[in-house]
Parts: sequence; C-alpha cells; structure tokens
Amino acid sequence: MRTMIIGAVLLALGAATPAYANLNVFACEPEWGALATEIGGDKVSVFTATTGGQDPHQVQARPGLIARARNADIAVCTGAELEIAWLPQIVQQTANPKIRQGAAGDFEASSFITLLEVPTRLDRAEGDIHAQGNPHIQTDPNNILRVAKPLADRFSQVDPANAATYAARLASFTTRWQAALAKWQAQAAPLKGVPIAVSHLSWRYMEDWLGLKRIVALEPKPGVPPSAGYLAQVVDTLGKTPAKFVIRSAYEDSRPSLFIADKMHMTAVVMPFTVGGTPEAKDLFTLYDDTINRLLAAAKG
Repeated sequence: MRTMIIGAVLLALGAATPAYANLNVFACEPEWGALATEIGGDKVSVFTATTGGQDPHQVQARPGLIARARNADIAVCTGAELEIAWLPQIVQQTANPKIRQGAAGDFEASSFITLLEVPTRLDRAEGDIHAQGNPHIQTDPNNILRVAKPLADRFSQVDPANAATYAARLASFTTRWQAALAKWQAQAAPLKGVPIAVSHLSWRYMEDWLGLKRIVALEPKPGVPPSAGYLAQVVDTLGKTPAKFVIRSAYEDSRPSLFIADKMHMTAVVMPFTVGGTPEAKDLFTLYDDTINRLLAAAKG
C-alpha cells in the first residue's frame, strides 16, 4: 500500500510539472524586455528591472531585483556602462554563473551597435560620460533590428530546444519591423532639418535617424543639472539660433525645459524614450509611433 501511495504522489507531481520551463529573461530596460518578448513569445518569461518612468542610470540594487536575477537564464541589457551603477552589484550578489560577465547569459545590446560620441578623453569633470560611447541606442529603431538577430541567436544558444521557435519569431518580427521602419521614415520626412533643444544628451541616435538639428542641450555637462546662469546662456543661444521645440524624456526634471519653453515661446515635449515612457508607448511598435507623433505635433507648433 505504501509503495502504491508514493507512486501515486510521484505521478501527480509529474503531471503537475510542465515538460519544459520557460527561458527566464532578466531585462534591464523596457525596450529589451519588449524585444525579448517579441523574439521569445511563450517560450520566455521576461522580467523587466526598470520602467519607462525611471532613469536607467540611477537604479537601486534592491532585494527584489537580486532575487529575479538569481533565477535568470539570461540578462539582456544595454551595456556601454549604462547600468554600471547597479547591475554589477546585482550580478555579484546573485552568484548566478549563467549571467556573469562573459557567460552565454550575459547579453549586451550595445555590443552589436556602432556607438556614437565615444569620448577621446576620460575625465569625470566633464560630467556623466560613458567611456564606450553614448548608450541610448534605442532612440533609433534601426538599432532594435540590429540587436534582434543576435538576441535570437543567443536565445537559441542558451535554449537550443526552442531554437526553431526563436528563428521563426525573428523572421516574423523582422518583416513587420521593416515595414514599420518604412512607414516611420515617410511620416517623419517633415522633421528633417528641424532645429531642437534637448534636456539631456540622450537623443543622438534619434537625431541622426530623423535628421533633427540639435541647437543646444539644457545641461552644461552630461548629467549635471543646469544652473540659473547656464540657462541664461541657453536663452542667449536660442535667441541667436532659435529652436522649434525642446524635448525631454519622461523621467527627467521638467523644470528646465518648461522654463526655456516659456522664455522662448516654444513647445516643451515629453518623449517616451522607451516602452512605457508615455501611456501611448505600450510596446516597441507604439513606442516609435508615439515618438513620431509627438515630434510632428511639436514641429507644427
């Protein structure tokens, strides 16, 4: 009887356990969580460490994040020192060999992009500079496509049992994304050459993609809040070379951009920056839909 009972319990446990476990993805930023979902579908369980309303530079290595990273099969992050203030602490405290530096589960999206604004001199007196270059690659949707295939390949390496699914979903995503890129490029044609001001130097890739002309940044140095004196210089600069509007991301302090917009009689635009940065930016596709819509509305005055 005892043997029969044990056998029944084991049979029940076996029936309750799925034949395979999903690939556990720890995504540092919302754009990579969204891309992981596009590529992985129901074969992945994605946890995103930050939200569209958070500064990805400034994140606390909280116990909840450490617990999530401890069970991750792969960490999908921007890299290029964007997460340097918090991700290394998390990886160290988890002691998870799957996501340690150099492991198959250590995926840095910036590794597959030619980074812009690589500094020729490293000096912290110059502000919050990144030694490898500007990490905000997601502001150009072409970079999403450049990262998609390496990510699918890495998923297949870490989880070969589902490689066919990842390849098929990559092919579908690529087709849909290329169609969306063509649509966005056509819609954004009126933005080429439009002069703008920016709160922080987060938009270089978007500026190049759309042909926007940056006149001035509202920070004297990257990551350094502007003083009243510096904002007076910005007003002087824009008086000589006007901008059409000033943009900031959802997580940035609104006061400098609103001050400049009021002084120069132009529009202050809150940009999504990433998935979830605005109510309309619900996924990767609507992120760029909303980006284009907001820029066009501001350009029309």
